[in-house]
Amino acid sequence: MIRLGTCSWADAGLLAKWYPPSVRTSEERLRHYAQRFDMVEVDSPFYRLPTPETTARWAERTPDGFTFHVKASGELTGHRPGERGEAMRAFREAIAPLQASGKLRGVLLQYPPWVAKSREAARGILETAALLEPLVPLVEFRHASWLVPEELPTTLELCRRNGLAFVSLDTPGNALPTVAEATHPLAYVRFHGRNRETWFKKVDTSAERFDWLYEREELAEWVEPLRRLDAEADEVHALFNNNRDDFAPRSAVIFRGLLDEAGIAATGGLDLPPAEMTLF
Repeated sequence: MIRLGTCSWADAGLLAKWYPPSVRTSEERLRHYAQRFDMVEVDSPFYRLPTPETTARWAERTPDGFTFHVKASGELTGHRPGERGEAMRAFREAIAPLQASGKLRGVLLQYPPWVAKSREAARGILETAALLEPLVPLVEFRHASWLVPEELPTTLELCRRNGLAFVSLDTPGNALPTVAEATHPLAYVRFHGRNRETWFKKVDTSAERFDWLYEREELAEWVEPLRRLDAEADEVHALFNNNRDDFAPRSAVIFRGLLDEAGIAATGGLDLPPAEMTLF
């Protein structure tokens, strides 16, 4: 089963373009999202940790079987300075209610583009991942040295031997090599869009960098790779991070249609009509 989702349910673009005007509160938005997807990646903890009360509400407002992944705080992946032990303590405290609910599955460790492949970098990744148990470490490499053909086999072996879920990426062609691999019972894929002009550009918001609405033909390139991942792994989660306007859920709907046509079982990406207003 391939599960589709987006990398947020509360981005400004979604609030402006995706939610119906009648969906006004944070509770209503999460419930609306959960009617269309059964999984989400929460990227906001990377920037600012939520309170435990907030993550408890996330669990309360979603149905049984709903799955969360959360993005690790920037201090844990070297985006911002910070002592790892203290940063992990604060992070684990923030997500504790969500983990206690049984709905939290993995933690995205997205490493910055200046973290090149080295023994020191690999050791740091493993030390951080070990502090996340029993959650799944979802490791996203942003430096090509981990992914080029001559280095990829040892990168994948590093992940397989140490319980790391390698994050497969769809990015602009000039950014990173495209690799679809499963190194863990959970295979994880992130779709960042293919905007060549903004990937390396300094931008004010992530919505500018990932400004891309996928065409059907572009997503069709991933149907067979995901079929293979579905055969190799116990579960496949595919997340859309092209978070300009409502591009992420719209892309997910397109991809769900392609998977349905290919006879591949999937959840999420439902294009449900808004509820009609009635007098009674």
